[in-house]
Amino acid sequence: MSEILSTIGEPADLRKLSSEEMRQLAAEIRSFLVENVSRTGGHLGPNLGVVELTLAIHRVFDSPRDAVVFDTGHQSYVHKLVTGRQDFSKLRERGGLAGYPQRSESPHDIVESSHASSSLSWADGISRAWRLAGEDDRTVIAVVGDGALTGGMTWEALNNISDDNDRRLVIVVNDNGRSYAPTIGGMARFLNRVRTDRNYTRLQRQSGEAFSLFGGKYGRSLFRALRGALHGFASRLSNNDELYSNLDIKYLGPVDGHDQRAMEEVFQLAKEYGQPVIVHAITEKGHGYQPAINDGNDQFHAVGQIDPITGEPVSESTGQSWTGVFGEELVEIARERDDIVGVTAAMLRPVGLAPLAEAFPERVIDVGIAEQHAVASAAGLAYGGLHPVVAIYATFMNRAFDQVLMDVGLHRAGVTFVLDRAGVTGPDGPSHHGIWDLALLQVVPSIRIAAPRDATRLREELREAVKVADAPTVVRYSKGKVGDEIEAQHHTVDGVDVLRSGSRSDVLVVAVGPMAKMAMEVAALVEQQGIGVTVIDPRWVVPVPVSVIELARHHRLVVSIEDGIVVGGIGTRIRQDLRAAGVEATVTELGLPDEFIDHATRSQILEDAGLTPQQIARDVVAQVLGSRVPHARPERPDLDDEPVASILERLGLK
Repeated sequence: MSEILSTIGEPADLRKLSSEEMRQLAAEIRSFLVENVSRTGGHLGPNLGVVELTLAIHRVFDSPRDAVVFDTGHQSYVHKLVTGRQDFSKLRERGGLAGYPQRSESPHDIVESSHASSSLSWADGISRAWRLAGEDDRTVIAVVGDGALTGGMTWEALNNISDDNDRRLVIVVNDNGRSYAPTIGGMARFLNRVRTDRNYTRLQRQSGEAFSLFGGKYGRSLFRALRGALHGFASRLSNNDELYSNLDIKYLGPVDGHDQRAMEEVFQLAKEYGQPVIVHAITEKGHGYQPAINDGNDQFHAVGQIDPITGEPVSESTGQSWTGVFGEELVEIARERDDIVGVTAAMLRPVGLAPLAEAFPERVIDVGIAEQHAVASAAGLAYGGLHPVVAIYATFMNRAFDQVLMDVGLHRAGVTFVLDRAGVTGPDGPSHHGIWDLALLQVVPSIRIAAPRDATRLREELREAVKVADAPTVVRYSKGKVGDEIEAQHHTVDGVDVLRSGSRSDVLVVAVGPMAKMAMEVAALVEQQGIGVTVIDPRWVVPVPVSVIELARHHRLVVSIEDGIVVGGIGTRIRQDLRAAGVEATVTELGLPDEFIDHATRSQILEDAGLTPQQIARDVVAQVLGSRVPHARPERPDLDDEPVASILERLGLK
């Protein structure tokens, strides 16, 4: 453990350190982060960029009495280190520290959601509550990145914050010019002008040097007392605070976010002001670690296991990712169709739109961290004669549900949503699992949802999706590498793939997307008990294909397996459709529980939910044979023992 860092057990310990010791501590923290995150993976670049900023917050303010709220929270590693959490050996693993703030870890953690642009609304609410409770001496500090300022919620919050100035609220704009990638839009241009304005930076530097000539405590006090006036003069020269002055919120900055003393000075000013203040800090993502600075993609925003010296991945992963397959196929489709455009919410590379942007730069639109705008704008693009493909993480799709329902669904707009990281994502924890999309989106009238099981089906179903011009379509897939191909034995006329024909019509297993591999393993285990199992992949899970209903009509037990929440999921939809069709088959719906699932590996989470081939097979056998009467088969009077092959033939194959 580093010499000074090991002595820090709580923020109060920071206030005992000299300026030189603080500089050494910052260096130790950067070394600690590189050494530890390189072993476990995690958000490295953002945390290297907020070392001095975070230390200054905890030196000036009194957490947890003063609330520190991180927007998205991926930049909270330094905060964890100085609030008593220095064991990073199992970062983002079960039993280890979460990659985001987590209340169960520490009273210093406030907001866990880790979805961007919500911090200012939280800060607004907390500060109002404290004022109404008579706790006027407590301060809320919201740390928000320039990328998050592209989200509409931040401006809704700023509008309300400026309407009530009688509370202690400090908004720290951590401006590194990036979210995942370089920040885009008018806000980015404004902040870039501030960062590069020579008049302002020269005047600020010279004023600091002049007041330091007075020496000691007196000079620093005079500098602090007059800095606001100097800032106003400098801002008039450069119009830096024109945006914020219209909101009637005090603006301080820009400040070098890697100058420990300057950050403490400006935070002290903000604290003493006693009203909402914006502190604009200029930082560098990956600061102090050359491999991150040299990374032209995202400056090590998030990394897997890497060599701490070179920054190179420890081992090259084999196989193609779902994201990569999508990116390649979309480019091919775009070559064939001029109306295809890609839409991303500040995640060009993570969602696979970078290849399209390279091939057709004018046909990719990055709206910033603004999912609601992305979806509503896509409805407009469709009205204008284009077919937008909105690529987004499944968890972030939740934010734009109203726009999917009312702007796209109601208007029957031909928009394709491609949901990356659908299902269990693993180490990023509860707010990043993509487990709600199936339950949420299937309630949109006319929507069509596809869940490919492998790379071939992803390519096929993406092409089928973009052919739909009169309704929204969704293609969802998992995080990580694509598994082995599973070829169908038969194809029904309405597109259902029969992956396995049972020896008899006992059990019908409906596999949703990547759960097909597990379904096949379940079938093999159950068949060993003399029970016939048919496995199908509907491909398009909403609406439920007619073939699924007809196959269920001829089986005694229907088992659906999905990697979304089981409440209101695809299994529920199948049960409802069977009831409406008068089919009396028993339905067992398997999926994830309707709860917030902590960070762990995908396999650990699935095992917790009972979603393993062995557990599912045991449950199916128990249902079919009966737990008390071995070898007894539950009878359905409307069924006979017609071979599955005969049933399939009557349904029509292609």
